[in-house]
Amino acid sequence: MNADKKLFTLVSILIGISVVLSYTLASYTTLLFNVNEFHFVVRQAVFAFLGISIIFGLSRLNPDIWLKRVGFALFFGSLFLMIAMPFMPESMVSAVGGAKRWIKFGGVSLAPVEFFKVGFVYFLAWSFSRKLGHHDGMGLSNEFKRFTPYGVIFIGAMFIIAFLQKDLGQVVVLGLTLLFMLIFAGSSFRFFLTILGGIFTAILIFIFTAEHRILRIKSWWALAQNSVLEILPASLADKLRVPVEVEPYQIGHSLNAINNGGFFGVGIGNGTFKLGFLSEVHTDFVLAGLAEEFGFFGVLFVVVIFLWMIQRIFKVANRSQDKIVYLFSIGIGLILSFAFLVNAYGISGITPIKGISVPFLSYGGSAMLGAAFGVGMVLMASNNVEMDKKQEEEEHNL
Repeated sequence: MNADKKLFTLVSILIGISVVLSYTLASYTTLLFNVNEFHFVVRQAVFAFLGISIIFGLSRLNPDIWLKRVGFALFFGSLFLMIAMPFMPESMVSAVGGAKRWIKFGGVSLAPVEFFKVGFVYFLAWSFSRKLGHHDGMGLSNEFKRFTPYGVIFIGAMFIIAFLQKDLGQVVVLGLTLLFMLIFAGSSFRFFLTILGGIFTAILIFIFTAEHRILRIKSWWALAQNSVLEILPASLADKLRVPVEVEPYQIGHSLNAINNGGFFGVGIGNGTFKLGFLSEVHTDFVLAGLAEEFGFFGVLFVVVIFLWMIQRIFKVANRSQDKIVYLFSIGIGLILSFAFLVNAYGISGITPIKGISVPFLSYGGSAMLGAAFGVGMVLMASNNVEMDKKQEEEEHNL
């Protein structure tokens, strides 16, 4: 077995950085919750060890035997837990803001949706490889017919995640991943645009049927409106302008933290916006905290490592002759990329904040372990990919 060692090293570097950030960025939060100053870093270090162990352990397995077993176990197991969560007693389920997203295991809370994302990608890869192919001469109506079962599954998952768990951000990431996987599986660009329009419409419906999402959109627009409205006619700009009393609190402080870091940062541990201005900056706003303390070059380093990791994942897909491995590796690369982009765009004010964590960087066990399963399965699959490459070289030499 010879898994992609570079991919393993890159992921390990990101996980190591997350442990450092969970200590330096959580100083105010430890005081707020009256816990030991090492509370968050110790927990993150434990999850970092588990995450790296999962990645290493999966990379040693035979993909012909275990890839399908692990993929379906994640898909059906996490789906069952998400369906069962609303009916579980409060002693087993953590509820925040009326949304039940976490199941308690001893002193740890895990979010099944983080594992469902990986299982969902595997299910799509397995099914697309069997049912979908090139679209030549098929027509848009026939493409819709073969897509219908996947649409039903996605709508069901979307209902659970968006309505029961009130987590629209995860739906956006899953929807984008599904959409782009369709293209790689052989769907037409016209079908791609049609589904994109449908997903955009669904997102608008979700936004305007929940008051907290409307307020979040208004908060974002209050910050972004001046740069947009100045290019529109005055009569139209006045109608679109949001009252000043809608205060973009989090986004404003996030931008100030990024600006305060400059090129080289204020130094590790010297950030000020983590001191109550940004709530729990070590989680969803970890990139803003990173920018303030390590500056532009610190963020650039992390982005380069992350992009290199994605490139290695896509390289596994490109070299694989197995359609399932090809689509699954692309799907994992996409889901990690979209999560990073949604978070980065949110904390910089380009889009509304979605509450999506940065893969392998944000504090949190569920996101860490879920992403670890995804990358670990790609590494597992890379064992056969390397074998395929050697076989091609041997055949070429002959």
